[in-house]
Amino acid sequence: MATFIIADDHPITLAGMKTYIEKLGHIVLATYENGITAYNNIISLKPDYAILDLSMPGMNGLEVLEKVRVKNKAIKIIIYTMYTETTLFDKAVKLGVNGYILKEFAMQELETCLDTLKYKQEWFSPKLSEKLIFKESDTLQEKVMLLTPSEKKIISLIAQEKSSKQIADMLFITEKTIENHRSNIIRKLNLPTTKNALLLWAIENKKDIS
Repeated sequence: MATFIIADDHPITLAGMKTYIEKLGHIVLATYENGITAYNNIISLKPDYAILDLSMPGMNGLEVLEKVRVKNKAIKIIIYTMYTETTLFDKAVKLGVNGYILKEFAMQELETCLDTLKYKQEWFSPKLSEKLIFKESDTLQEKVMLLTPSEKKIISLIAQEKSSKQIADMLFITEKTIENHRSNIIRKLNLPTTKNALLLWAIENKKDIS
């Protein structure tokens, strides 16, 4: 029987994961919808495992992973996400993630992951080889070329985690105009319309936006 903390900003997904972990006979110490709160309590409660969504307010899953590793290397951390870019997976591995699962296969694979992590340091979903999108630099540059100078400026501010209102104030335009730009950017970059998808992309690629 192991102890867990689970963090996901979708309440229904969070509740489902908690129920699943408890059915496996483990103890869920707490669940959180905010990355900062999750991080603080992972450090204080010291669970055996932390299961983290990649996209969360406050801090995303990679940021939580990075900060936890500075304080505690023993807690086994599993990322589960809908994002399929290799850059995110590679960064998670570099930061010391123990498990990495795509959300669409989570309920099929989580038990196997946990059983493996009892005696190994890492378990990554076999589905990753089929699903991960390998981001070629030329493809990225082609996408960036589709953006207008205004859209590039907005992405650079999004990467600084500025809100739409803050960006509107800085650029002396309306918040509605910013939201229209965000929609156009998401369409041009072919990003999912899920919460924080553009923010994660902007942070990951801010060095390539000029």
